[in-house]
Amino acid sequence: MAGEKGLVLLDFWVSPFGQRVRIALAEKGLPYEYVEEDLMAGKSDRLLRSNPVHKKIPVLLHDGRPVNESLIILQYLEDAFPDAPALLPSDPYARAQARFWADYVDKKVYDCGSRLWKLKGEPQAQARAEMLEILKTLDGALGDKPFFGGDKFGFVDAAFAPFTAWFHSYERYGEFSLAEVAPKIAAWAKRCGERESVAKSLYSPDKVYDFIGLLKKKYGIE
Repeated sequence: MAGEKGLVLLDFWVSPFGQRVRIALAEKGLPYEYVEEDLMAGKSDRLLRSNPVHKKIPVLLHDGRPVNESLIILQYLEDAFPDAPALLPSDPYARAQARFWADYVDKKVYDCGSRLWKLKGEPQAQARAEMLEILKTLDGALGDKPFFGGDKFGFVDAAFAPFTAWFHSYERYGEFSLAEVAPKIAAWAKRCGERESVAKSLYSPDKVYDFIGLLKKKYGIE
């Protein structure tokens, strides 16, 4: 690995965490080699060597050196390529706010969404209530701005945009309407989907829903 030059992304096609890195790379105009990890079949030796602690994708290799964890990768790209278009604002307070909301998305959305399709009965009902609160909170944080970064697509948008392809599944399993619960987020999702960086990085909501169906079969969830 030490002899490699440039950027290499170890990823899995449907991962929202990998997709946020793909979006950031596209927004910054940085060329890279994409390496698909077939996580349904197992983890490659390269992945395990590159991320021995968490053993997860995405991993960004920069000149052979691994950077792990998607939000850390996004911040690394800001630091390593200062001449590329920035996702984080220049103001320190605004940067802190962007990191806060990206971290909020990171800790809340995927975990809660997974419980929506994994659980039944009262535990699922609790996950549904939590998801509605998460979406309402993010709706309030977005406010009347086109993007979380204001008029400009930014760090939080890149971190959150991949989950727009999962909204359809969350709505179906949680039995709610995003447009009713968080109308500003619903409109923001549509704006994000019109960006080339997002459109080329995501798969259709139906394909994501089918993938969840495969996961349910794999884990014996009825």
